[in-house]
Amino acid sequence: MTDRSGFEIRARAGRARAGVLLTPHGEVRTPAFVPLATTGAVKGLQAAEVEALGFEMLLGNTFHLLIRPGADSVARMGGLHEFMGWRRPIITDSGGFQVFSMGHGTVAEELKGSRAGRRSDGRVLSIDEEGVRFRSYLDGEERFLGPETSLAVQAALGSDVALAFDECTPYHISRDYTAHSTERTHRWLDRCVEWHARHAPAGQLLYGIVQGGVYDDLRERSARRVAESGAGGVAIGGSLGREKAQMRAVLDVATRSLPEELPRHGLGIGDPDDLLAGVRLGIDTFDCATPTRLARHGTALVPDPAARWRVDLTRASERERREPIAAGCPCPACREHTRGYLHYLARAGELTAVRLLALHNLIFMARLMDGLRLAVEEETLDAYADALERGDEPYGAATSAARRPVAVAGARSGSEGGAGGPT
Repeated sequence: MTDRSGFEIRARAGRARAGVLLTPHGEVRTPAFVPLATTGAVKGLQAAEVEALGFEMLLGNTFHLLIRPGADSVARMGGLHEFMGWRRPIITDSGGFQVFSMGHGTVAEELKGSRAGRRSDGRVLSIDEEGVRFRSYLDGEERFLGPETSLAVQAALGSDVALAFDECTPYHISRDYTAHSTERTHRWLDRCVEWHARHAPAGQLLYGIVQGGVYDDLRERSARRVAESGAGGVAIGGSLGREKAQMRAVLDVATRSLPEELPRHGLGIGDPDDLLAGVRLGIDTFDCATPTRLARHGTALVPDPAARWRVDLTRASERERREPIAAGCPCPACREHTRGYLHYLARAGELTAVRLLALHNLIFMARLMDGLRLAVEEETLDAYADALERGDEPYGAATSAARRPVAVAGARSGSEGGAGGPT
C-alpha cells in the first residue's frame, strides 16, 4: 500500500475543505491551483517567478518529458526539480491524457465538434491490456507507455505526486466503450499500486484517477474502486461533460463517493466559476492550461463573470484605452502599462505581451485561490462566492486579507493601483 498520510484537513465549510498536502519538497496549502510546467517550464516565466507569485506546486507532463529530453536525461540532471530550478512540490500526470488524445482527439476538438485539428505526426498504434503503442510526434519512432513504464518515468523525474496510468475517454465515446475502458483503467491502477509500493521514490504519493465519462453509475463505481485501491490520493479525470452544469454534476457524483481523508485533484479545471464549484464539492487541488494559454492569445483574466472572466486585448476596441487590465491588480502589466500598450504588443506578436499577460493571469488565479482558502477557513465561503459573482473579487477586501506580496520584476512596492501613465 502506498503512503496515505500526506494530507491534513484543517478547516471545513460544508463539503469544502482547507488543509495542507505534505510532500518531500514542502507543503501545499489547499485549496490550490497548480500551474502547468508541461515541458519543464511555465511558458514565458522562470520557476522563481512563479514561486514569487505564491504558487506552491507545479505540474509536469510525463508524456512530453518522456519524448524530449527523456526521463533518463532528466534523472541524470538531478531530477525534474533540479532540472527546472523549482525546489517546491511537483505533480506529474501519467501521460494517459496526451497519448489517448492522439487517438480520441483533444478536449477542445471534442467540444467544438471537430476532429480535423489532430496532429498527424503522432498517432496511437494499438491499445491493449499491456498499455499503448504510439508513434512519437517528434520523430515518428514507435514508443510504448503502460502502467509500469508511466510510473517508472515519473519516478525518474522525481515528482512528489505521481498519477496512475489511465485511459482518458472523451464525451463522444459510447457508454459501452467507456465502461470497458474504465474497468481496464482500474486494472492498470492495481498494477500501478503494486509497482509503486516496490519502486517509488521515498515519500512520493500515488493518486488513482476516477474515470467513467459522463455516466453517474460508472463515475460512482470508479470513485469507490480508486478509494479502495490503496492509492494515497484521488484525481478526477476524463471528459466531465459538454456543459458546465453537466461537469459539476459529474464532479458531485465522484466526490460524494470518496473518503474524506484522501486528497482530491481536479484535472483540467481552471475557469474561476468552475474552481469555486470544485472547492464547494471538496476538491483540494486543480490544474489547467487556461492562464498561460489565454496569455498566448492576448487574453487576460478579469473579474467579469458576464464576459466569462476574460477580456481579449487584441480587439480593436482596446487600441487606445489608457486604463489597466484590472483596477487593484498588483501585476506588472497593470501597474506599469495600459490596455492600449498591451493591445499593441499582442497584435505585434511581441513575446513581452505573452510574458506580461501570463504574470497577470497567474496572479489572478493565485489571489482567487487565496480568497477561497481564507473563506473556507473563516466559514465565509457563501459571501465570497457572492462577491466573486458580482465581480468584486479577487481584487477586493476579502482576498486582500489573504494575499501575499507579489515579488516579480516590474512590480513596485507601495499601494496597489493601475497604470501610472501611457506606455
